[in-house]
Amino acid sequence: DHLQVQRGCPALDDQAPAERSGPARSGRRGVARRAAVGATRSAPLLASKMVDQPTAAVRIPLLGATMQLKYLSLLLLVIQNVGLVMSIKYSRVHPADASTPYIASTAVVMSEVIKFAVSLVGEYLYHTPLGESFVENFKVEFFNVDTIKLSVPGILYCIQNNLLFIAVSNLTVAAYQVSAQIKILTTAVFSVWMLSKQISMLQCVALVLLTAGVAIVQVSSIDTDSESATGGNQIVGMGAILLACSTSGFAGVYFEKMLKTGRKVSLFFRNVQLGFFGWVIGLATVAVNDGQQVYEHGFFQGYGVAVWTAILTQAVGGLLVAVVMKYADNILKGFATSLSIVLGSILSTIFFGVPMTLQFLFGAGLVLIAVYMYGKYPAPPKQVSPPQYSPVSRDDPEAK
Repeated sequence: DHLQVQRGCPALDDQAPAERSGPARSGRRGVARRAAVGATRSAPLLASKMVDQPTAAVRIPLLGATMQLKYLSLLLLVIQNVGLVMSIKYSRVHPADASTPYIASTAVVMSEVIKFAVSLVGEYLYHTPLGESFVENFKVEFFNVDTIKLSVPGILYCIQNNLLFIAVSNLTVAAYQVSAQIKILTTAVFSVWMLSKQISMLQCVALVLLTAGVAIVQVSSIDTDSESATGGNQIVGMGAILLACSTSGFAGVYFEKMLKTGRKVSLFFRNVQLGFFGWVIGLATVAVNDGQQVYEHGFFQGYGVAVWTAILTQAVGGLLVAVVMKYADNILKGFATSLSIVLGSILSTIFFGVPMTLQFLFGAGLVLIAVYMYGKYPAPPKQVSPPQYSPVSRDDPEAK
């Protein structure tokens, strides 16, 4: 009933020592050094006892102290998102080949392939006990009903991307950017419904402020001179964006629920399953939307150091998202993403000369206020009533 966080890979080690079938791998080129189960039980525990939320209080050593993995993963996600925005921006501003820019859909496929490969290696090194076949264990876990369940988020994200394409084709850029932030609220609604998450009234206000702040920040970056009506159907566009936000919220919370309440497997293997569906669906998207371009100029057209940096950053983000889902939640992930949008805009002003407006500063201020409010005023913990016992007389013959 305890979780031991070890030095090998604390963020992705999801199994308690008592659940291992044998001592962990002690060799494998010095990468996955582990102690035997008996020695592990006597080591100092860095995680608190697991009761209702077994992953909520996991702590890891950091700079001579310990830090909750929940907050560390959120911090790393903010850094990764900012790095991704900057690397993508740089790859567009300084392309390797100006005549044939890279195709974004192929970059998505490559990030999923890298995430799949890294997770596969991690599963082999850290979660394959000595004397057991990795291939056999892989077959047992992969050809399982859980893999079918994990196809749901992949399919929903594919539907979401198509809905967003319909929305952006029928709405102005400003209307699209503002409406797309509704996914913050839909995620909160699905978290309350599917995970019974408790949210205080002030946290609800913070979510509304966050939605408004991110929408203002996004709109502030739009070139008003180039903004014009699309001539599309506004009702179709709004319907598409609302459905896209709903599928986004449901898919994220569904994945979080599987990580926290589903079958106990490592986060490495969860990423193997997700990565598989990611690159399969991604390849289908490339074939449908960009097949002609790939046929004419090749799959890796326009790739350079900047593009590969963006791809690797995106792959790291895919691994981090699973950690955030496991040890934090979707709502906190939304806050981390919103902060990264603000930080990315500030860095774009510094490095790429993007102008900063009063509108942006106002939106960024709302985001910071929302982050403070959400953390400062959490919902009170549930009050568990003690069991009630009826007094029984000693003279009662039935009490004997």
